[in-house]
Amino acid sequence: MAQRVALAGSTGSIGTQTLEVLAAEPDRFELTALGAGGSDVDTLVEQARRTGAKVVAVADVDAAASVAEALPGCDVRAGGEGLESLAEEADVVVNGVVGFAGLGVTVATLRAGRRLALANKESLIAGGPVVQEARRTPGAVIVPVDSEHCAIHQCLRANDNLERVDRLVLTASGGPFRGRTAEQLASVTVEEALTHPTWSMGPKITVDSSTLMNKGLEVIEAHELFGPPAGPDGAGVPLERIDVVVHPQSIVHSMVTTTDGATIAQLSLPDMRLPIAYALAWPDRSTVAVGAMDWTDALRLDFEPPDRATFRCLDLAYAAGRAGGAAPAWLNAANEVAVAAFLAGRCRWSDIATIIESTLDALEPDPLTTLDAVLAADEHARSVAEAAVRTTEETR
Repeated sequence: MAQRVALAGSTGSIGTQTLEVLAAEPDRFELTALGAGGSDVDTLVEQARRTGAKVVAVADVDAAASVAEALPGCDVRAGGEGLESLAEEADVVVNGVVGFAGLGVTVATLRAGRRLALANKESLIAGGPVVQEARRTPGAVIVPVDSEHCAIHQCLRANDNLERVDRLVLTASGGPFRGRTAEQLASVTVEEALTHPTWSMGPKITVDSSTLMNKGLEVIEAHELFGPPAGPDGAGVPLERIDVVVHPQSIVHSMVTTTDGATIAQLSLPDMRLPIAYALAWPDRSTVAVGAMDWTDALRLDFEPPDRATFRCLDLAYAAGRAGGAAPAWLNAANEVAVAAFLAGRCRWSDIATIIESTLDALEPDPLTTLDAVLAADEHARSVAEAAVRTTEETR
């Protein structure tokens, strides 16, 4: 019987590539529901018509009416509750919603006891304790879609004793600014920041890659995802045993080093359809190869430490992860505000780390044990970060 799949964030990069994966194995997967924010109604409607999805959710309540008019006979659901209800329609939910907005889908899917193919790292980072509680629901499981965490997930399957895992090693391409100094980065443009050397992604995550914040967020995500079963505090592999290494070819997607000194790595060409297919087919594997290497060709693999002095966001993320509580939520919120300001021309690329640091300096400790507390922390942090952006504008 085909697995029922619901796709949240269908109009984005992960969403469109997920539809390609589903179309490649139509006998194996059945798309039952689509969901999106509502900023691209035409694409959402076209996807629903092309796939025959019977349920469509639109986070933008105002846009839902036009979607319903364009899709007569389709069950159109509006608002955040509409997106969260997609879990009721599927065996596995792909969460490709961008940013903190994906938290509701993550929690709802896990509370429904479904498999979550998670491409929304921000919800796990900002709402770690709440997500960990939902994760303990019978039947709930997270299979990561981020290429680095998917790689670690695959490497850990080769080791049946997690106590023998010594280190997790996340690889980073280095982004478009690898090798540049702080002085050279003082006047980079939005266009330059959006030109990634190996991956094709949305603007927010591409900017995050350029600052190395994407890798910092992934360190916190790895801490939440992997290691012994997470306890009430969400503690997994300690942060001091999670490393980041720059690997510009983006062939080695991440590695696991065991206590006997062996390192297990997952290698493939950079193609997000591979981790998407892995999460959909888990615990099996897809029968359609994407990203396969041709090992008869000459190949060079380079590795180097990240430049933490120039790319300060990486250490800011480590510090927030070590602080725990509300700190990761504040980090994520401040980063989303700062990146949006940069994309809008309100601050320089080099101001992003400064805005985040200033926001974290105003952090108010909070254990964040409820979803309402997470939402409140996010709102508070965004207001502090927005004030930091205004200060930056005034001093430019």
